[in-house]
Amino acid sequence: MAKAEHNNVTLGMVRDSLIRQEDTTVYNLIERARFPLNPPTYDPSYASIPGFSGSLVEFFVKQTEAVQAKAGRYDNPEEHPFFPDNLPPSLVPHYKYPEVLHPAAMSININKLIWDMYFNKLLPSFVSPGDDGNYALTAARDLECLQAISRRIHYGKLVAEVKFRDERKDYEPAIRAQDRFTLTNLLTFTNVEEAVKKRVAKKAMTFGQEVKIGDDGDKGKYKVDPAIVSGLYADWVIPLTKEVEIDYLLRRLG
Repeated sequence: MAKAEHNNVTLGMVRDSLIRQEDTTVYNLIERARFPLNPPTYDPSYASIPGFSGSLVEFFVKQTEAVQAKAGRYDNPEEHPFFPDNLPPSLVPHYKYPEVLHPAAMSININKLIWDMYFNKLLPSFVSPGDDGNYALTAARDLECLQAISRRIHYGKLVAEVKFRDERKDYEPAIRAQDRFTLTNLLTFTNVEEAVKKRVAKKAMTFGQEVKIGDDGDKGKYKVDPAIVSGLYADWVIPLTKEVEIDYLLRRLG
């Protein structure tokens, strides 16, 4: 199979990046698990901030994204804000990122789905109940998790682009027919997906072990349950990445 070489991007390079991003995601989940749920962080009635209506975590994310936008974070096509409306422009010189993706990629942002999944499904499954008052730190760890998961899922645009270039003759008819079913089949490699799920579980076991010198009493105890990390990928990261890939490909010939 020929490899796409435009702008020096290959499928192997993309896969290497996805594997490294797994490390970031697992570490961020471990860091968030240091704190209990801390419900006031998500309660709009807790944070009475003048001129703002919403929860502390929403305030924290919006303010942080505004600062990062000024510093040029969202000039990078791999980055996607959770609150893109009314973001300030970058105040730093623009870096010329390689133009790898079709311009339609700019219209794809599924962070609303990721936000809902994280707070309503994932977060309650891996943090302990309770309140230790560290609400700002909790919001900061949440944002790190959200950004890592978002980056990984939206990387599907680049995955789709490289696959399209490598096998254009297979993808083009399905794109012209707007055939999501065929595109899903072309993009699905069950053995690869199973390997990913096993690998992230292994990373959660390795990175999250409770280590005590000369004491094996905590063997098998982890800071984040490896099954939850594997489930995150099985139920959300892999399916949503595929949705991003399909949405991108359906626009690719436009």
